Amino acid sequence: MKRYPSLFLITFALLGIIAISSLNVMKDQTSPSDKSSINEHSDAEAKKFKSNELHIAVFQGGYGQEYWKEITEKFEAAYPGVQVHMTISPRIGDVIRPQIVAGNPPDFLAISDTDQSGIMASLVKEKGLMDITDVFDEVALDKKMRLKDLILPGILESTRFTPYRDEKIYMAPFNAAPMGLIYNKKLFQDKGWKLPVTWNAFFALDEELKKEENYVVDENGNLIKRALFTYQGIYPEYLEEILYPSLANAAGIAQLKKIFSYEPGSFKTEPVKKVLDTLAKLGRDGYLMEGTVGLNHTQSQTDMMLGKAIFIVNGSWMENEMKDSPREEGFEFGMIPVPVFHEGDERYILSSYEQFSIPLKAKNAELAKEFLKFLYTEESIRLFAEKSNGTFALKGAQELLRNYLTPGVYEMSSAYEGTTAITQEWEVIPKFSKENIRNQLFKSAITPVMTGKMTTEEWMNQVEHAFIEIQANMSKQN
Repeated sequence: MKRYPSLFLITFALLGIIAISSLNVMKDQTSPSDKSSINEHSDAEAKKFKSNELHIAVFQGGYGQEYWKEITEKFEAAYPGVQVHMTISPRIGDVIRPQIVAGNPPDFLAISDTDQSGIMASLVKEKGLMDITDVFDEVALDKKMRLKDLILPGILESTRFTPYRDEKIYMAPFNAAPMGLIYNKKLFQDKGWKLPVTWNAFFALDEELKKEENYVVDENGNLIKRALFTYQGIYPEYLEEILYPSLANAAGIAQLKKIFSYEPGSFKTEPVKKVLDTLAKLGRDGYLMEGTVGLNHTQSQTDMMLGKAIFIVNGSWMENEMKDSPREEGFEFGMIPVPVFHEGDERYILSSYEQFSIPLKAKNAELAKEFLKFLYTEESIRLFAEKSNGTFALKGAQELLRNYLTPGVYEMSSAYEGTTAITQEWEVIPKFSKENIRNQLFKSAITPVMTGKMTTEEWMNQVEHAFIEIQANMSKQN
């Protein structure tokens, strides 16, 4: 494993070694004689809290809400007298914004810093989250190991979780999932198509799709050509799963690090333009599924599963999110990393790490910390696998939970093989700065670029202007 100051990288091979050794460590250090029952621990702890009412806010995304309903009930059962009040919504940031503005936030947040509402980005920028380093220095509730020793290596030290570079943890890792190009494994097997490693091979697949024997029947009974690609049109941020790995491939990790630090000039180079031109080509040259830019995530994902497009960018949570959606007969989930520009290039894949956090102004922070520790118990991580088909970002979790995960999710984890995993790690900008780099990168750029209304040069200039503004504000802050 290599770790850069602002970029976390993990090789899949090393992860496998860590997973196996961690399972052995967990078994060695936890035995019936020394393992305290959660209930025994809880009876004593429950008396210490100022209030036994815990208010939590949860983003309801691809992992659903079943896990959250059950884990809160289990927490209440383990801590007699405690009542958990949960607000869960796909638009949770907008729901709780008035509470946060009024200085009365929930006690606990299960919302990622990439949430569409921007509420978490604002809390980070305004230093509105509590330092939870002490939680990770404590012993886990169900085994004799410190919490921080259970987490996948390098995560807690990355800027996603220690955003101010003060060696203090303000966000806790939730799930871990690969993000890449999802495809119908059975379709590729039946057609004998080779999975593309390079962008040239990716675009060459379109020649196969032009053959009438490879057409698909739409909902009106008409034969239509399959598109090469689709994405979640009205949520263009999904394309970060192509952008960041491709930048690492074309420009290098050092350059990606400069981009994440808003270094002027870092986004206006030939390698960066090569990546942006590739994204533009998807829309400009007819490879994009018709109507994509106007579709939400579930609409585009359903169309892909029905065979209207053979690739979509997403994470392994898509299977659970779309478990009740229609699909081609025999559809099987598969995932590959983003293509590279030259055969033999190092391949990169973006990893998703959602987060837990406690607002600085939480009224019941100690109970929130106890709830956080409860979420890291083996009972909890097994429940998450069973109900949500996902894994926590813990050592050995993938193998530990193999019997609880569907074959599709387990199969998609193989996308890590032979790749280097990266995570986005943007530097925190000053709280008085009005720039939101995700707007310049995605919201105000992707659709115009895909439809030919914006050039990639204009895209680069837009981002560079934002970098200059952010750097000026950072200088003022210093």
